[in-house]
Amino acid sequence: MRIAILKERDAGETRVAATPETIKKFVKAGHVLAVEKGAGIDASIRDEDFTEAGAEIGTLAATLKGADAVFAVRKPDEATLKKIARGTLLVSHLDPSAEVADAMAASGLDALSMEFVPRITRAQAMDALSSQSNLAGYRAVIEASQLYGRAFPMMMTAAGTVAPAKAFVMGVGVAGLQAIATARRLGAVVTATDVRPAVKEQVASLGAKFIAVEDEEFKQAETAGGYAKQMSAEYQAKQAELVASHIAKQDVVVTTALIPGRPAPKLITKAMVESMKPGSVIVDLAAPTGGNCELTKADEVVDHNGVKIAGYNNLPGRLAADASALYAKNLANLLPLLVNEDGNRAPHWDDEIIQGMALSRDGAVVHPNFAKADA
Repeated sequence: MRIAILKERDAGETRVAATPETIKKFVKAGHVLAVEKGAGIDASIRDEDFTEAGAEIGTLAATLKGADAVFAVRKPDEATLKKIARGTLLVSHLDPSAEVADAMAASGLDALSMEFVPRITRAQAMDALSSQSNLAGYRAVIEASQLYGRAFPMMMTAAGTVAPAKAFVMGVGVAGLQAIATARRLGAVVTATDVRPAVKEQVASLGAKFIAVEDEEFKQAETAGGYAKQMSAEYQAKQAELVASHIAKQDVVVTTALIPGRPAPKLITKAMVESMKPGSVIVDLAAPTGGNCELTKADEVVDHNGVKIAGYNNLPGRLAADASALYAKNLANLLPLLVNEDGNRAPHWDDEIIQGMALSRDGAVVHPNFAKADA
């Protein structure tokens, strides 16, 4: 199979969908890799590094010529999409929606969305959301420490004692757990909240304190599959009151409630921000989908009454080399489901992983969330 690796064109996107390590594996397996010139520069990978690994380097047109599959980090822009031949397999983050699914079908592309890798054990090594969220959680705290302008750990000196920073993590998924661990390593006093009772032990295991209204409804707030149930309006009001009083005492808040394809839930109101001390920092990982904070602006650091609200759109991209390495491995682990025994392009359309990821096939929208859009 001939695989094309594109240079990312989104502003601020520094990652690349392949590394010399994965290129070597692909070439060893008999695949031909074509990498667009300059694709890895922002991830500290030179064109020569790709060439030495066995890839061809060329222009966009040369890279796409004869490609059976295109691997990318982000959805290609409209101009690039028009240059990809109908029937080509596109694997990328696609910001899935009905409109995107329609566009993929209209372009005649067999599109697989990396956001929709199923959360099942067999797919863990392909789960790009998790690999990138892990880095995002880490980087969020690093960014917060820079914006905060004070020390995170307690420091005892002859001149006096510096109190440790108080950090609050909202949402204890992959990103949240890494944010907790990083803030703890930097010496902060960390608390965290989530609507799933099961994560309380995970929070405690990292040395943080769990914050939630732990009544009977909360204890039953998780389904058998591990997902959060919809809470009653009464419980939501009690939880919001608890969180509001807690946020007022915090120096750093990291919010992580990001759901692909949906607007981010609002967790922090303007009033909550105004209750925080000047110099406090909020890092909002959900900025790309509207933000968890009412005052978040995508790709901006907003200063509201001395409280800084950071809405970085691409935190993993601030660790381009590591993020690219993990994402490239996610794609390499997915590859066996995209080819037959002879290594030819043959997606396993009957496999639950591919079925979960597929937005379009043979000019039609196939994902159940968006299939009506093609009717």
